Amino acid sequence: MKKWLMILLVLLLAACNSNEESKQNADKTEKKDTIVYESETGPVEVPANPKRVVALSSYAGDLIQLGVNIVGVDSWSKGNPNFKEGLKNAEVVSNEDLEKIIELEPDLIIGLNNIENADKLQEIAPTVLFTYGRKDYLQQHIEIGKVVNKEKEATEWVNDFKERAAQIGKKIKEKIGEDATVTVVENDEKQFYLFGDNWGRGTEILYQEMGLKMPEKVKEVALKPGYYAISQEVLGDYVGDYLILSLTKEKDTTFLKADWYNEIEAVKNGHVYTADAATFYFNDALSLDYQLDFFEKAFLGSH
Repeated sequence: MKKWLMILLVLLLAACNSNEESKQNADKTEKKDTIVYESETGPVEVPANPKRVVALSSYAGDLIQLGVNIVGVDSWSKGNPNFKEGLKNAEVVSNEDLEKIIELEPDLIIGLNNIENADKLQEIAPTVLFTYGRKDYLQQHIEIGKVVNKEKEATEWVNDFKERAAQIGKKIKEKIGEDATVTVVENDEKQFYLFGDNWGRGTEILYQEMGLKMPEKVKEVALKPGYYAISQEVLGDYVGDYLILSLTKEKDTTFLKADWYNEIEAVKNGHVYTADAATFYFNDALSLDYQLDFFEKAFLGSH
């Protein structure tokens, strides 16, 4: 009898130890379900594999490129034709739509640090906020990768993108000349916006990655602030050898038929490449891939 009691006791102890080990392993697994991202304002515990992300900024393309599911997004991103597939199940929300965001049950929120209700958003889900322009545009993609635990994938994309952009840029320079200048503008109501080298519209690719030249007059007014508004009639004073026109069809486009526009040298030479502004706003990874392809086809006629 004593022998059987001893065996029973051993079995019970073994079962208890097994349960304790299972609990410890479960605790370890649970801990691995989150990571800590060192944000601008301090560490934020975020999901290691976020399933339902709300993006309240211009980073939707980075998340789509990394294969992250977006359930809520800003209206500008939702209106981007290039994001249509990636955002087909995403609802349009803003930082003011707290109830709607709660209904979406996000496990991560990403936005810009100047938004209101940031404290309330943090109560809904882990929230990471960025200052626009604090990181350069490629490092920003890597930062998004860190937040969603895909830094390796983001870094690999950046390295590949830089290589592709350099190769295409070299070919473009060989074709148009080292000293050829390129101006990037976007139309608005009775005015234009000139862009520097870090305000989307493909400017990062043209000026930073490819090293193409910006007209001195554009550099004087738009480089430091990022963009600069001018009246329509003085556009010719700022247009270089080539013009990238980010065209908003919903705004005034009558200038396209105006004599003063068609007398601009770049226009007369057929050196105007027109892009849909809705696809050209941002400098996220998905947009950059699109813009790079656009420039390759525009300047080189590649297919």
